[in-house]
Amino acid sequence: MAKAISLGFPRIGPNRELKKITESYWAGKSSREELLAEAQKIRQQNWSLQKDAGLDQVPSGDFSFYDQMLDLAWALDVVPERYQKVGLTDDLDLYFTMARGGATQALEMTKWFDTNYHYLVPEFDDRPAYSVKRWAHLDIYQEAAGQGFNARPVIIGPLTFALLGKVRTEGVTPLAIVERLLPAYEELLKAFESAGAEWVQIDEPVLALDLDAAQRDALKQALDRLSKATNLKIFLATYFGPLGENLETALNLPVSVLHLDLVRGEEQLDAALAGAPEELTLSLGLIDGRNIWKADLNHAVTLAEKAVSKLSSDRVIIASSCSLMHSPVDLSGETKLNPEVKDWLAFARQKLDEIVLVKRAINEGRAAVQSELTANQESLNKRKNSPLVSNPAVRKRVNAVREDDLRRQSDYVARQQEQHSALGLPAIPTTTIGSFPQTPELRVQRARMRKGEITAQEYDGYIRQEIANAIKQQEDLGIDVLVHGEAERNDMVEYFGELLSGFAFTSNGWVQSYGSRCVKPPIIYGDVERRAPMTVDWWKYSQSLSSKPVKGMLTGPVTILQWSFVRNDQPRRDTCFEIGLAIRDETLDLEAAGCKVIQIDEPALREGLPLRKADKEEYLRWAVDAFRLSSAGVQNATQIHTHMCYAEFNEIVPSIAAMDADVISMESARSQMELLEAFIQNQYQNEIGPGVYDIHSPRIPSAEEMKALLLKALEVIPKERLWANPDCGLKTRRWEEVKPALTNLVSAAQAIRATT
Repeated sequence: MAKAISLGFPRIGPNRELKKITESYWAGKSSREELLAEAQKIRQQNWSLQKDAGLDQVPSGDFSFYDQMLDLAWALDVVPERYQKVGLTDDLDLYFTMARGGATQALEMTKWFDTNYHYLVPEFDDRPAYSVKRWAHLDIYQEAAGQGFNARPVIIGPLTFALLGKVRTEGVTPLAIVERLLPAYEELLKAFESAGAEWVQIDEPVLALDLDAAQRDALKQALDRLSKATNLKIFLATYFGPLGENLETALNLPVSVLHLDLVRGEEQLDAALAGAPEELTLSLGLIDGRNIWKADLNHAVTLAEKAVSKLSSDRVIIASSCSLMHSPVDLSGETKLNPEVKDWLAFARQKLDEIVLVKRAINEGRAAVQSELTANQESLNKRKNSPLVSNPAVRKRVNAVREDDLRRQSDYVARQQEQHSALGLPAIPTTTIGSFPQTPELRVQRARMRKGEITAQEYDGYIRQEIANAIKQQEDLGIDVLVHGEAERNDMVEYFGELLSGFAFTSNGWVQSYGSRCVKPPIIYGDVERRAPMTVDWWKYSQSLSSKPVKGMLTGPVTILQWSFVRNDQPRRDTCFEIGLAIRDETLDLEAAGCKVIQIDEPALREGLPLRKADKEEYLRWAVDAFRLSSAGVQNATQIHTHMCYAEFNEIVPSIAAMDADVISMESARSQMELLEAFIQNQYQNEIGPGVYDIHSPRIPSAEEMKALLLKALEVIPKERLWANPDCGLKTRRWEEVKPALTNLVSAAQAIRATT
């Protein structure tokens, strides 16, 4: 009989309980015991939910207080020396300091493959071998088993762990790290076996990347060794794309089950069925773990039937394509969604039912679930033919875009002269990325407005007070180019989506972005169009409060696309161009209103990059074009900024240059300006603001520390092209942290101006 599983379930809780208790613990309002109890409750709920839905196994290692890469680094004592120097003797304090900073700098953070989830980057040293020091993975498995669940421990595999980390010792390679990690993996697997586990899930998503022969060989050697260390059945999980040339290696590894993502790599199924050894079971990732549309269940059953006809049902597992942590928890509570749109959706809870239904179709025959299959097809047909989906005027406009729409009037050198003359800024001008603290009081007022306790006019008056305060604070600090603080925005994507056609919004559709940070992505279900100006009036009010330039603040088309749940019935490029045209309209209206500096944020440009080299050029071409479509209509004297953060940008610097923004601000503090080397090697000529203040940490850097980073930047960037700014927006920080940090930033820039 075929089995049904998920690769993981959202760990935030149905109402973001993990976020709330974790932040309460950080604030000293909840005890360690309360934190651990709430975490245990969430795990129990998740296991019960999956078991009751009809899954045959539940994953026990998918839970984390912050991030699974951090969990493994912490467990195996992959702890940089700087944490040992500050004397962190408590394991939980060490864990959260590695995540958030405090007594010392946090670990670097970047994107998990091409998702909007961030992981913390392990830092490896020159030790000859690693061992298990902390046993949370084992404890959680024992917790699940002790409660009667058929649990499957989940850990990140050694190749993924090593390749996605950074080696801080010169001469030590990531593949050497793989070998040095294996004693620790052996320890952990033996402990699982001793505790009664039958299976272990080892996640190796790097198999969806371009690997060379040495990397594939390293994985083979690692799994050869681990398979001999215990009698555990190894479930090797790959996801996020087809395996391509890595498929043959994966099929012949000494594992019991190989999981394949057939949502993003359906084309690999035939080759996998043809090449699977007789002893290998295939886990079919048929239900999308990364988007919220109902699955085409008839098609999923057809694929499963094909596998069963080749392998037999007892060698087939029906599964989600990847962990369901990238989906919201439960659709059933969404009472405010348009019922027609809601009928097209499936969140993590509903995806469990889809997995089990495909399993039933295989084990009991299609006739046993025919009514469900018919209802599913009717829903898909209604979506396809709905008038909500298509706007002919929008499609006509997209088809009319020409090369001239993607070009500025003049090149950067000519524009720079006009902009410097118009703005009159000092050398190394200071600015921030856009948002200022969203205080508890502000959130209360927003909630009151939504509940009807205050009028929209009263709420707007409160927002104006917040904007006025943000402008005054920046003027008092001496910042050169101001922002209005974005008090009116609940989220940098959702805010714009609410003002554009083709978007739907959930009440509780949260997914984890990093740590306790959750986002509620909009749903793009139809053609996108701007109804009216979205930011112009707020900018006008903000600029009226200061003689200094105030930036117009927009979110770019690629980021709106990437940070939404995107329709899957047309190419992503077309949807991105629709958004680009809407942002272009807003850019031109801001300029017409007198705005001299407009920032169009694109932190998700790198995130959308396909995992395979062969696919990257096409994506980068249309992604860059979408940004240029949104920005290129303005005059030379209007300065266009963009912002990017928390991703590895080195390989796409030529494409960043092709965006032709006048100023780019980027995250650099945690990496100690490491990114600048790639810009220098690629001879990037426009202006750069490398971040000198890590805003994802409560730590307040000193003026001397920021000055040192700016001086490091000046070694390769002339002061005429250098800006000083934080790594990212300040929305998640408190004013008590922001004021002294920005005071130090301004002081650092002024000190350098006085001496250079």
